Amino acid sequence: MMTLDEMVAGAKAEGASDIHIICGIPPKVRKNGELENIVDTPVTREECISIAKSLTKTEEAFNEFLKVGEFDAADTFAGSRCRIHLFKQREVPSLALRILSEYIPELGTLGLPLGVLDLPKLHKGIVLVTGETGSGKSTTLAAILDDINHHYKKHIVTLEDPIEYVYTPDLCAINQREIGKDTESFSMGLRASLREDPDVILIGEMRDRDTIETAITAAETGHLVFGTLHTGSASDSIDRMVQVFPEGAQQQIRLQLSMVLQAVLTQQLIKKKDGGRALAAEYMIVTDAIRNLIRTGNTPQIANAVATSAEIGGQTMDQSIVMLVRKGLISRDSALYYAVNKDFVSRNMN
Repeated sequence: MMTLDEMVAGAKAEGASDIHIICGIPPKVRKNGELENIVDTPVTREECISIAKSLTKTEEAFNEFLKVGEFDAADTFAGSRCRIHLFKQREVPSLALRILSEYIPELGTLGLPLGVLDLPKLHKGIVLVTGETGSGKSTTLAAILDDINHHYKKHIVTLEDPIEYVYTPDLCAINQREIGKDTESFSMGLRASLREDPDVILIGEMRDRDTIETAITAAETGHLVFGTLHTGSASDSIDRMVQVFPEGAQQQIRLQLSMVLQAVLTQQLIKKKDGGRALAAEYMIVTDAIRNLIRTGNTPQIANAVATSAEIGGQTMDQSIVMLVRKGLISRDSALYYAVNKDFVSRNMN
């Protein structure tokens, strides 16, 4: 079988984003959102075990992987930093490997809503970047933090699982902490970060009550907090954060969240007509009207508020998809497949 270095080099040359190695089928790459075989020869059980041992590096780590069933890390292959996730299926190791960009792109080159370019100017509050796995959240956040790094004299602390993009400090002091290596968990690392004199905190994933509660506290005390959620809209993100709390505490959390939330950016990548993928994005800037909707729990009405916020730089996912069709970047079929409100997109994309 090809080595991982050879697979990564080939995948990079083809513009692929991920490599999948699974026992019994040929190794595959994800190109333009779809899986393709690297070679036609199936991967054997022995080859899967050999790869797992090479990635875990030590016998102790390999045995821990066999016991737990998952292993996360980052490493470099063929000159590219990669995110590694080993997992067991039917008692055999499988690998999902994400090839990360070799450089952090400039924020203005990502095709994001223009209002996002103002996020580095914020000095406090919470900003969420949401979307499904592989939608470019990490790249967007890296570009935002690197813009801060090049324009402001601040202390940035990141909590990541694992560390993906590596920053080169410019005007900022930057501490990148990896879950499981530099700190035990997101919640523990976040609580500790408040004693580290940060200006900006990145939370790789806001997945539990302790992390969300501490993030809100950090924002209330004057820090700028960036976090991610696997949600498909601004309203879903707010509901997800509130619902991790017991019912008796939810109204208080809504009140606090309405005061500290600054913006929510939701992303998805759609296959382009001519190859590659285009970014579609919903962007909600939190206005006084939206703060009131958050406080009162009327999150279903947030979509309408975002739809009418173009003057201040906001847009819905469907508005973004319609623009991609009008620019000739994506097909009508793709637009309807990814649309939230298919009737709206169908009426407006001509």
